[in-house]
Amino acid sequence: MDYLHLLGISSATAMFFFLILIVFKGELKAICNTSQSDVIHSALLGFLNPFLYYLILFKAYSLLSAQIALSLNYIWPITLVLLSIPILKQKIGLKSIACILLSFIGVIIIANKGSFSGIQSPNTWGVILAIGSSVVWSLFWIFNTKDQRKVTHKLFLNFFFGVIYSLITLICVGKINLPSTNSITAAIYIGLVECGIAYIFWLKAMKLSSSTDKIGNLVFLSPFISLFLLRLIIGESIYLSTWIGLSVIISGILLQKITIKKQ
Repeated sequence: MDYLHLLGISSATAMFFFLILIVFKGELKAICNTSQSDVIHSALLGFLNPFLYYLILFKAYSLLSAQIALSLNYIWPITLVLLSIPILKQKIGLKSIACILLSFIGVIIIANKGSFSGIQSPNTWGVILAIGSSVVWSLFWIFNTKDQRKVTHKLFLNFFFGVIYSLITLICVGKINLPSTNSITAAIYIGLVECGIAYIFWLKAMKLSSSTDKIGNLVFLSPFISLFLLRLIIGESIYLSTWIGLSVIISGILLQKITIKKQ
C-alpha cells in the first residue's frame, strides 16, 4: 500500500474510533460547542500529528527496514529535551548534554549498521525522515501541554483535521483510488490499535499509576519487544548493531532522566 493511502485510512479509522467514544460518553454536544480558538489550535496540532508525523514516519518505513526506522524514531525523548530549550526556555546541564550525545552515538551505530567507515544504511533519506519524525512528535507534545481540553476531544479533532489534510494531499497527487482489501484491513488495524486503543490504554495506565516513572520506564521495553515481534512475525533478520545501537540510545535517555531528577 502507498504510504499516503496508509496515512489517510489509518487517520480516518482513529477519528471514527474517538468519535464513537465521545458519542458513547454523551459528549458530542461538547465537541459541537468547541470554541473557535480551540478549533484553530486543533487544526494546527492535527497538522503536526497525525498528518505530518505519520506522513514522515510511514515514508521512512517504506524506505528503510522496519528495525532501523523503529529504532531511530525512538530518539524522541532526546529531541523533546533539545526542543524544550528554545521553545520552553528550559536549561540543561553538561551531564544531560553528555547523555544526549551518548544517545546520538546509538543513532550512528544503527544508521551505519555498526560500521564507522561510512553510511551503510539502505537509504540515507529514510534515516533523515525517521529521525525527523521524532522532531515532529516532540513539537506536537510541547505545543499540546498548554491544551487543557479532554484528551478524547483533542484527539478526535486532531484526527479530523488530519483526515482533511490527507484527503487534500491524495487529491493533489492524484491518488484517489482504493488499495486492495488486505491493505485496507492492515491500515484499519494501524488506525484502531496504534492510533486509537494504544493511546487510550497509555492514558489509562498513567491515571491508575501512583507515579508516572513506574510506567514511563516500561516504555523503553517496547522497542526491544517490537524487534522480537519483527523477527517472529515478519521474519526480518535483526542486525546485532540494531540491538547495540538501540541499547545505547535507551541508556542515554535513562541516564538523562536520572540526571534531571538530581538537578
